[in-house]
Amino acid sequence: MESPRARRGRRARSSRRRPLLHTALAAVAVLGVTAGGTVYVKAQAHSGGEAVSSASAAPSVSASESADGEVSVDGVAVPEVDHDVLLAEAMASVTVPGDADVSVAVLGTDSGDTALYGDTAFDTASIVKVDILAALLLQAQDAGRQLTSAERTYATAMIENSDNDSASALWRSIGRAEGLDAANERFGLTATEGGDDMLWGLTQTTAADQLTLLRQVFGTDSELSEASRSYVQGLMGRIAAGQRWGVSAAADGTAWELKNGWLARSATGLWDVNSIGRVTSDGHDYLVAVLSNGSTTQADGITLVEAAARAAVAALTTDDGASATPASGTSADPVGK
Repeated sequence: MESPRARRGRRARSSRRRPLLHTALAAVAVLGVTAGGTVYVKAQAHSGGEAVSSASAAPSVSASESADGEVSVDGVAVPEVDHDVLLAEAMASVTVPGDADVSVAVLGTDSGDTALYGDTAFDTASIVKVDILAALLLQAQDAGRQLTSAERTYATAMIENSDNDSASALWRSIGRAEGLDAANERFGLTATEGGDDMLWGLTQTTAADQLTLLRQVFGTDSELSEASRSYVQGLMGRIAAGQRWGVSAAADGTAWELKNGWLARSATGLWDVNSIGRVTSDGHDYLVAVLSNGSTTQADGITLVEAAARAAVAALTTDDGASATPASGTSADPVGK
């Protein structure tokens, strides 16, 4: 017969194992919150203890206790975040004046998260100069040659100073729209069409395509060589004073590489204002493309583009699913040339 002391010892050992299970499940709940920000784990010990919970719509977790007291926990299903929805919510706080229209695309290079707002095609204005240079570099790579001294001079003036004559010279060099379109097919742009004859500024594009182009310039999975990518990045980081507005509004200080475009349409007098580039915010890099048209003034267009850029970055830095509210303020050099 089992002695009273032995029975008491067996009950004590059993009671010491149960808190281990409760503690393990509580740790799962805490890890769920820590890892996902908005992921809340709900679990209940087999002994009938209360559930460990923090909010509604929680993913499930299951746990079991072996004979020797060890606990095994199944994986937690983490719900996907719809960043397009978060971006739309952030853009709701952006004032779009009059008949203006805006579209924005953003990629977090660390997380791989992307978001898109709007799919309308826009005039590129001078942001096409990045595409022209990328096409020129791709053609040079194919030919196994370096850029000539004249091509480098044109490229520097075209990107850093947005010089139109230099852009026209390189537009002719790449074969105008035909050369641009051929390069863009290899780059993965599917909704961009080069402008007629010498009207490179009326090339049509979308924010999504411009994000694809930025991935070619700043990413490693690219048709462009590392040397070509570094060359374009360097020029985009040395933009002339007076042209440093745009997506830089979402950056920490001078942590940006960009190219802007602005064009007053002769038929309406309304402005196309665009900005593309890479920005660093809170230690993370983002590729951002903002396209707009229909602004009454260039200054209005710049304000719209900068607000959209801040909203785009805010949408990818909102981890708790709440509405993203972009920070206020404007970038340096608010007026272009």
